[in-house]
Amino acid sequence: MASLLESGWRYLITHFSDFQLASLGSFLLHESVFFLSGLPFILFERAGFLSKYKIQSKQNSMAAQEKCITRLLLYHFCVNLPVMIISYPVFRYMGMRSTLPLPSWKVVVSQILFYFIIEDFVFYWGHRILHTKWLYKHVHSVHHEYATPFGLTSEYAHPAEILFLGFATIVGPAITGPHLCTLWLWMVLRVLETVEAHCGYHFPWSLSNLFPLYGGADFHDYHHRLLYTKSGNYSSTFVYMDWIFGTDKGYRRLKALKSGIEVDDKQM
Repeated sequence: MASLLESGWRYLITHFSDFQLASLGSFLLHESVFFLSGLPFILFERAGFLSKYKIQSKQNSMAAQEKCITRLLLYHFCVNLPVMIISYPVFRYMGMRSTLPLPSWKVVVSQILFYFIIEDFVFYWGHRILHTKWLYKHVHSVHHEYATPFGLTSEYAHPAEILFLGFATIVGPAITGPHLCTLWLWMVLRVLETVEAHCGYHFPWSLSNLFPLYGGADFHDYHHRLLYTKSGNYSSTFVYMDWIFGTDKGYRRLKALKSGIEVDDKQM
């Protein structure tokens, strides 16, 4: 397996420059993973497929779905792509490389874990700031246009928010200066995680059922249903930041009520 990966990577670095791989390659990879993972949830909603797992009964109109896709393509080509091109020298300065040998799996796993932890921490505070009155009204309300989220709404946001919260995604790699293949893996996992969190479905096999600290769709869907500045559940991946700072009280109260558990406000 390792030799196969190295052979494939050797082909890439032989036929494409560092700049092409790090900027254009990253953009193409992002678009492929994002739309291939997000589009099925539009089809599920339109066809009523797996409806018993849908968190909200409300449906998005076809016009709303098409508006989301159109805006996403505009934002991705006019914001994301230029940022990836401009940030290439910065990542090179920070130590990013694309040469062989590939990093060991231990290095990759430790760096990815670090990225998830620091991204969640930075995202929590950035997201919470966006829920202050002025920023919510003028910036973050764009993302909350969809009270019933579906996978692709995960990246539907004001351009200023794309840049602001995008910092949370790149701060980890900027600190460690990873191999490009690690950066690509991180990007793929982050895209899949945020699409799942916005998918609008809670399946028996959802990661939140397997890992208690993982938020997932049910956790984030609650955040979208409340269209005001203090909705809580601000974390991107995990739940412990909201638990530590008490910004998940409403969500936990709702879960307790659904489970028939008596709620003690003092403990909340």
